[in-house]
Amino acid sequence: MRHNKSGRRLGRNSSHRAAMMRNMVTSLLDHEKITTTTTRAKELRKLAEKMITLGKRGDLHARRQALQVIRDRKVVAKLFEMVALRYKDRPGGYTRILKLGNRVGDNAPICQIELVEEEFTPRPKKVVSVAAAEVAPVVEAVDEVPAETEVEAEDKD
Repeated sequence: MRHNKSGRRLGRNSSHRAAMMRNMVTSLLDHEKITTTTTRAKELRKLAEKMITLGKRGDLHARRQALQVIRDRKVVAKLFEMVALRYKDRPGGYTRILKLGNRVGDNAPICQIELVEEEFTPRPKKVVSVAAAEVAPVVEAVDEVPAETEVEAEDKD
């Protein structure tokens, strides 16, 4: 049983899997878009998001941690100087996976993983204001009912 064992094995041993992920994250950050199978892309997304977060930190320790995964110094420089600046105000979600269909040879699901291009704009939270507006008339109606009963009680005395 695989209790509490996260991550996909992808049909490889651990060293092969780690090397493949290092190569894929290097290619993704270099070309900003790659085509691969869906399961590989989902695993790659985890590592790519961690690398971009390291790039956003920007200190020497983060650069050395990124160099442990991305062995190409030019790609690490691009990560820290260009890619991290693009996502400085974005709180995650730096990649997008687009499904392309199935591969011709073995019918494996193929997708394209890419870095998100558009600017991040936080959405205003309208749900709270709508809920407060709906609750307010109900509270007023409840306040009016006891006031009318008090007036009726005084008239009877």
